[in-house]
Amino acid sequence: TWHLKKIPQIVRERTFSLDSPKFEAKTKLELNSVCGIECQRKLPVPSLSDLKNLLSYETVFENGTRTLTEVSVHGAVLDPAGNTTTRGPSRRKRQIYGTDSRFSIYDKKFMTNFPFNTAVKISTGCSGILVSPKHVLTAAHCLHNGKDYVKGSKRLRVGLMKTKSRGNGRKRKGAKRKTSDGVPSFQWTRVKSTHIPKGWFKGVSGDIALDYDYAVLELKRPHKRKYMELGISPAIKMMPGSMIHFSGFDNDRSGQLVYRFCSISDESNDLFYQYCDAEPGSTGSGIYLRLKEPNKKKWKRKIIAVYSGHQWVDINGEQQDYNVAVRITPLKYAQICFWIHGNDENCTLG
Repeated sequence: TWHLKKIPQIVRERTFSLDSPKFEAKTKLELNSVCGIECQRKLPVPSLSDLKNLLSYETVFENGTRTLTEVSVHGAVLDPAGNTTTRGPSRRKRQIYGTDSRFSIYDKKFMTNFPFNTAVKISTGCSGILVSPKHVLTAAHCLHNGKDYVKGSKRLRVGLMKTKSRGNGRKRKGAKRKTSDGVPSFQWTRVKSTHIPKGWFKGVSGDIALDYDYAVLELKRPHKRKYMELGISPAIKMMPGSMIHFSGFDNDRSGQLVYRFCSISDESNDLFYQYCDAEPGSTGSGIYLRLKEPNKKKWKRKIIAVYSGHQWVDINGEQQDYNVAVRITPLKYAQICFWIHGNDENCTLG
């Protein structure tokens, strides 16, 4: 079952205007980092003053203006155990591990209904997931490379799935009616504003900080689709079969929605390491679980992580790779919920 947890409080302190970004960075769907699983295990637990810095955030608006909001954190429980993990099997070197276990969703009934309808395409080449009537959760690196915003993020758009329906009008006598069931097209919506945690920026962490590879986009117009709620990421042992699910728009299957499920092999306080088959393009997808609601027999899906993608890591001079997801911890739940609602009144329990 989903267990309710008390959520720390993120309080807005001050907001400053910043210079407009250059929007000149290249989109990079595969990241290089120096901190792998062993390195994550040794990371110190951030102090409250660290958290204030890491969870302060930038907001970029559609007209190119930018602000920095400083926050304070109340009620955070700092885990003295640090980034402990459960060791999993060693990584094999490929993005598709053994038999490709991804499923392309062709049936338009599935594609345009929950939970698959919550998957969206980001105009910079990533995926995302609907988390409110007008908010999308995705990966920070789809929009920012740690130093500057990527090209195309100034006029950022989000594609919501719809199925193509051709040939509904008149047709010539004897002409065959063309159909393209199962091929999604997109209803594109402009993005009004983008929130990225300061912990993602290289100036703060000194290196790409995978723990903070998440961002929230506010759409210019609300949609009328069913979205997926946020949940707090449980430990691997609390998941049914340690199984996670996510859908996105992998580059090697153009024009298709690709679904997959797999088990998690390792975890740190902030990251999941898993063997899900994925290709660039699915980065930023919302990873979700199915658990039962307390005191009810119904199953409930909730987003518990953001797929950060395929990472290359330098370990003792050797390049090693793995797939990683950023867990929604109580602190990240508080921040994302605050971005969605604009206050913390709706974010006391998660």
